[in-house]
Amino acid sequence: MCLIVAGWQVHPEFPLVVAANRDEFHARPTDAAAFWDDAPQIFGGRDRQAGGTWLAAHRDGRFAAVTNVREPGVPAGACSRGELTAGFLRQPDAAATFAARIDLAAYSGFNLLLADHDTLLYLSNRQPAGSAAAQVLPAGVYGLSNHRLDTPWPKLVRARTAFVSALETLPAAEAFFTLLADRHLAAEHDLPATGVSPEWERLLSAIFVCSPNYGTRASTLYLRHRSGEALLLEKSFSPAGEEIQFSQISTGV
Repeated sequence: MCLIVAGWQVHPEFPLVVAANRDEFHARPTDAAAFWDDAPQIFGGRDRQAGGTWLAAHRDGRFAAVTNVREPGVPAGACSRGELTAGFLRQPDAAATFAARIDLAAYSGFNLLLADHDTLLYLSNRQPAGSAAAQVLPAGVYGLSNHRLDTPWPKLVRARTAFVSALETLPAAEAFFTLLADRHLAAEHDLPATGVSPEWERLLSAIFVCSPNYGTRASTLYLRHRSGEALLLEKSFSPAGEEIQFSQISTGV
């Protein structure tokens, strides 16, 4: 996944609101959001190649999502980053307890968001020297792409601004999916320098990435109500950027 915006304790009815786009190669096999056959308390999409997930949640209210750190040329880690999210949801411990057990060196660069009933935690194995790997986040709106938390890349700034406005329209979902569908490309002078070609840098500067081989595969909205009930809405897309599937999961049913 390449873009996540999360609102933590900023809405009176929905203490956790997450809008996210998963960007991936179109050839990578994927299951759309659903309850998992082998873990029926967990719901979300699944990566059929490595078996993990980019974003999922548990009926008990816990939530997990991960993005990779863009660092071309760095050798791959021994473990799939999708195991981090799935691993958290498959066990009962709180976010901080689980995070403390992670072997950071076993994974390629990652950004991980873990939420339990009381905590939203950010963890990365690419923090600056001297910074803690894990941070418990206070109430606020946060953005993640393929660098550290709240790095001011143009698409993250744009997405966070739209997300704040969309919060005012809850429980409607339309404004969140509108922001996730934004294909605006950043100006050349605003592009980050992450080690990929200028053409790729510009393509990836959009909130919604569209190209024949790589792009936004899914847009997801996750809402956790103060009652504990949760709603996950997901749109899946073709290589042409056309919606091909819509999934809706509610723990209140």
